[in-house]
Amino acid sequence: MPEIAERYVRWKAPSEDGELLIWPAPAEVISETRENARRLASETTARIHGIPFNEVRSKMRAWLGHDDAQPLIATGHQAELHHPGVWAKNAFIDATARKLEGRAFHFSVDTDEPKHLQLRWPGGGITLTDDSTAMRGAWSELVQPPSAAHLKDVETALAQASAGWGFVPMAFDFLRALRRRLLNSSTLPVVLSDSLQELDWELGLRYDAMIASPLWSAEPYLLFAHHVLARAGAFAVDYNTALAEFRHHNKIRDPGRPMPDLRVDPSACEVPFWLDSLSTGSRKRASVRNVNGKFVLDGSEGTVFEFHASADGWEAAASLSRWLRMQNLRLSPRALTLTAVLRLLVADQFVHGIGGGQYDQVLDALTARHFKIEPPRFAVTTATLFFPQAVGMTRACLPCLQQEGHRLKHNLLGDGKRQLLDQIASLPRRSRQRGEVFQQMHQQLNQSLARPEFADWKSRFDDASRLATEERALFDRELFYAIQPRERLLGLIDRYRERFQ
Repeated sequence: MPEIAERYVRWKAPSEDGELLIWPAPAEVISETRENARRLASETTARIHGIPFNEVRSKMRAWLGHDDAQPLIATGHQAELHHPGVWAKNAFIDATARKLEGRAFHFSVDTDEPKHLQLRWPGGGITLTDDSTAMRGAWSELVQPPSAAHLKDVETALAQASAGWGFVPMAFDFLRALRRRLLNSSTLPVVLSDSLQELDWELGLRYDAMIASPLWSAEPYLLFAHHVLARAGAFAVDYNTALAEFRHHNKIRDPGRPMPDLRVDPSACEVPFWLDSLSTGSRKRASVRNVNGKFVLDGSEGTVFEFHASADGWEAAASLSRWLRMQNLRLSPRALTLTAVLRLLVADQFVHGIGGGQYDQVLDALTARHFKIEPPRFAVTTATLFFPQAVGMTRACLPCLQQEGHRLKHNLLGDGKRQLLDQIASLPRRSRQRGEVFQQMHQQLNQSLARPEFADWKSRFDDASRLATEERALFDRELFYAIQPRERLLGLIDRYRERFQ
């Protein structure tokens, strides 16, 4: 882990409006993308369930309808209303694909928990869908799109809120695109993904948008899953070791960060997948049982699937696919497994936000340890776009005023405080006299707070506190990116393209 970790930096979101974080530098992104493609395409020594690594990768890319010779730059995120820092990844993959004459993909993950489905603005907001179960579903694929009546309410609420903004947010274009899709789509993630892509297309961004869940039935993915489950014990050791190295390197003591270890005991082993029941819409952390030295996955009514590490790879994947369909089950990847599939089997360059980039340092160590290959390099980006009315504002500095108040309070007694402190220090610890002098000092401090200079500070601090509360919404980095006007989004896209010239 140390030699891998040396290449990373401590990424931090830009503090100023319109600023970008791009790691590594654009020229390195381009060269590393080419090098990733070359190495992964020629990797025959490493194997996934007995199949040469590059063969599995080529079949997965063919399943996507991608020309294996063309660079593929990918990113992904949960199916939700993205804030500008997340949306910036689309500007990044567009700029990179243009430079490399490649193809960009955005994978919309509909097998994660639903979240961030409220269209927010400073001082208000409204939930995008009227599906009453929206935030209780096990995964977002189960969430229904808004009704036409509710979408009208969303448009009305946004119109009323934006009347005094002095600009027209692109969220209206997004809502119109969403309305056109209501009759043809059964799930909210599909509607969201298609509508966001249409909005970005209007802005000049070019990428393929794909819902993630169909990938989990693809044969190359199921081969990968069979490999992991057939070797669950060994894989768990490598997984947990990579986590331990990451925690040690980053001085993390919490055993649940950045994610929990896989649970292992003599009779069972947790694996980094969800086992989804498509019949009931419920899920659990997948685990396999050890039966006579073979790992088995439990289905319904006592049925099991037995994994054989020596089985022919493609036949094993096909067999697992048939069993899952018969059981109406799905093995959905959890976070680290999901990016493992996308980075190793799909992309020549995968683009993370800051959080994903931190977690995937664990995946780099796991890839090197378990698959015995040098992990492909990834990129990290984010950007800051505040609500337009915040641009140019000077934010209230509460910490500055708090320090000023602390200094003022303890300077009000002047030399008298020092004399009292010296007197306290000269008296025996826990003595009655020492306690009396200590109380005397604080009584004098409290009496001095009525002086005009402290009252002036208190007034300024209260005003700044009220202003900070109002500013918090204006400087919120996580408002939906389409709350912005067209020209500000175009400006951010241009900055990415200029960096990749």
